[in-house]
Amino acid sequence: MMLRSIKSLATSPSSHILRRGYASEAVPDRKVAVLGAAGGIGQPLALLMKLNPLVSSLALYDIANTPGVAADVSHINTRSEVSGYSGEAELGKALEGADVVIIPAGVPRKPGMTRDDLFNINAGIVKGLCQAIAKYCPHALVNMISNPVNSTVPIAAEVFKKAGTYDPKRLFGVTTLDVVRAKTFYAGKAKVPVAEVNVPVVGGHAGITILPLFSQATPKANLSDAEITALTKRTQDGGTEVVEAKAGKGSATLSMAYAGAIFADACLKGLNGAPDVVECSYVQSTITELPFFASKISLMKKGSLLCEGSLMLCTFIRCSTLVRLGKNGVEEVLGLGPLSDYEKEGLEKLKPELQSSIEKGIKFANQ
Repeated sequence: MMLRSIKSLATSPSSHILRRGYASEAVPDRKVAVLGAAGGIGQPLALLMKLNPLVSSLALYDIANTPGVAADVSHINTRSEVSGYSGEAELGKALEGADVVIIPAGVPRKPGMTRDDLFNINAGIVKGLCQAIAKYCPHALVNMISNPVNSTVPIAAEVFKKAGTYDPKRLFGVTTLDVVRAKTFYAGKAKVPVAEVNVPVVGGHAGITILPLFSQATPKANLSDAEITALTKRTQDGGTEVVEAKAGKGSATLSMAYAGAIFADACLKGLNGAPDVVECSYVQSTITELPFFASKISLMKKGSLLCEGSLMLCTFIRCSTLVRLGKNGVEEVLGLGPLSDYEKEGLEKLKPELQSSIEKGIKFANQ
């Protein structure tokens, strides 16, 4: 776990850190680029990635104010060397040689805004950044945080297709925050240690498209239908809860940075050959008839993209799913598993909205 890595980093000699989890083998050099590093998510995310012992080079990019963030973070006595880049003229330098690119760039949500309200601004930002990724680091694993993720991931896919660099195993919508919230809320209601909780979250990354599968949660708890419904609603509205609590002063930046760092850590472990790295992510799959969908994916060693599921009505699907990660990105997209009647109903309800968001992103990218 990344936080265990951080603890090791703070308390152990660097020689131990570089070997952590890999016996006597040195940890490979890995460059991580954060695009939007001076923003509300980008700054704490930059800090967390600086604390990750798997990162050897940390490139921080934004349109302005990046040198200060880079200077601040660079003083932390951890393995990675930090470089700051500002403005479009320096974007290529930030991206060259990157193994993982994390994109939190864009404007945050404000009270009364939906993720779709962010679309026109953030879609253009994402499109431009992905064009640069296709040029300077076409083989990097791309972690999309910029909202609305349901649309920005399809935008990225279309940009990469046009550039001839698209690899569905290397493009991820980061839905980890939905999982983090589901675990936290479930643990509180079930009165179990949160560190022991596992809850898969599938679908998309906005409102009703977020579908936590509490029927598959562990440890098992005897929760009522009303409690499951309330937990589902709170998980779906988690972002709004934070926006309203901050009273117009910001959105879910700190928890999103934490979730982004957790997923990036999983990608780095997969690239380095760690076994059985499984996370939920919004990727191309054949789990449902939608072209993008979030579920479990497996990230470990080399392998082709596999997908389990029976609802193959389109040529490809994107959704939030469980994935296994590996040296080439997604090794395997895992199935949804058994669903309760309530979850089956939720799955059917989310499909039209998710499909609409996907189509919106594809249309924008092809304008």
